[in-house]
Amino acid sequence: MTSKNSTRRLSIFNRDADDTVHSITTTEALIKWEEERGESARQAKVIMLNGHYPPIHIMDHSLGKLIRCEKLSLSTNMIERIANLNGLKHLKILSLGRNLITSLAPLEVVSDTLEELWISYNSIQKFDGILTMKKLRVLYMSNNHIKEWSELRRLSAISTLEDLVFNGNPLHDEWKKDEESWIDTVHKLIKSLRKLDGLFL
Repeated sequence: MTSKNSTRRLSIFNRDADDTVHSITTTEALIKWEEERGESARQAKVIMLNGHYPPIHIMDHSLGKLIRCEKLSLSTNMIERIANLNGLKHLKILSLGRNLITSLAPLEVVSDTLEELWISYNSIQKFDGILTMKKLRVLYMSNNHIKEWSELRRLSAISTLEDLVFNGNPLHDEWKKDEESWIDTVHKLIKSLRKLDGLFL
């Protein structure tokens, strides 16, 4: 059965006559990127593969060659699993919004360098994988599936976190009628925050 998130992702891509959406791996996407730009992805500091067509489905071993990459955007694709980021030793900004991702656990491999994670509009329920981040300042994860205060409280372990976008999660939806109390409560839980849901604290 196709999930609501899957349906939403499929709807933004053109389908062929038999209603099939063709997807590719990062290997194919990077080959196309290099051909279009006439440069090596290995030397690039910024790689933008967001909204790719055909959509990217798999983050494969090809990402390992992005040894100088500081910003990688894979948003608005059909990625289900984060993988193969081990070789990105200089990665600072990672954009994975609007995919089909359910787990952040594979992000532990970039915990020493990652400063910004954009992962809104996915299906994240737990913060496993980012709680040991040493430099994470920005976390955009609106419209995911965080339901419990106990889970949100875990973000206090990230002492560098300053900017959090969290609206659209089930936990936030319960507080829509009392936004002021929501902001106050979250700030008490995560004292390092300077900005919440676009508002300065």
